[in-house]
Amino acid sequence: MKDSDEAIKKMGQALFIVNRHAKTAPDPTQLYRLKNETMKKLIKESKAVKVGLHYSKNPKQSRQHSVLLVQVGNYYFHTPPNKEDMESLPHLGHLDESYRNQKPTLSLNKAKAILYEYLNWSIPKPTNKYRPKYNHFSQQTSSLSPFYHKRKRR
Repeated sequence: MKDSDEAIKKMGQALFIVNRHAKTAPDPTQLYRLKNETMKKLIKESKAVKVGLHYSKNPKQSRQHSVLLVQVGNYYFHTPPNKEDMESLPHLGHLDESYRNQKPTLSLNKAKAILYEYLNWSIPKPTNKYRPKYNHFSQQTSSLSPFYHKRKRR
């Protein structure tokens, strides 16, 4: 039981880090997908608890909507609710702005590795779109630098 509690605690910390980075990422879709799939699996395995519904802090198109509050260990997260959640869970009203999750000391790479391992997903290879696809100096046959030139004598 102790190992299970420790694993759920680590899972909550990893979800917190992924969620925090997703909020500021230029393209957060992969991070949010990782978070939501992990949450679904944790709920399915009864390792996370659906607490209730909150009004969203950011209404869509000026219309208020609700988000699902889920507890993973000592951490709380919001995810989109499904139809059954809207009908069966209590509505808790507005979000409590005074509550904050404790901040773990975990890197994003380590957090993603924990979640990928839990989901049995393979870790995608990092791509750097700014790195050149080839090095134009590697095509040269000369062993001398391309900047080396003998001076002509006068």
